Amino acid sequence: MAKKESNIKSFIIRIDQNMMEAIEKWAADEFRSTNGQIQYILDQALQKNGRTKKKNKTD
Repeated sequence: MAKKESNIKSFIIRIDQNMMEAIEKWAADEFRSTNGQIQYILDQALQKNGRTKKKNKTD
């Protein structure tokens, strides 16, 4: 069973139609949901810019 996240915050975001279509295709290519792909993109950008701690591969 997947670990349940307890610190999830929902919000509405406006995204250009062309950008959204690109994200949806990218998500499908990587077998992720669109929401999961957006979270992945944000997570990678935050890590790359030193805004969050890098996650352990064992987590």
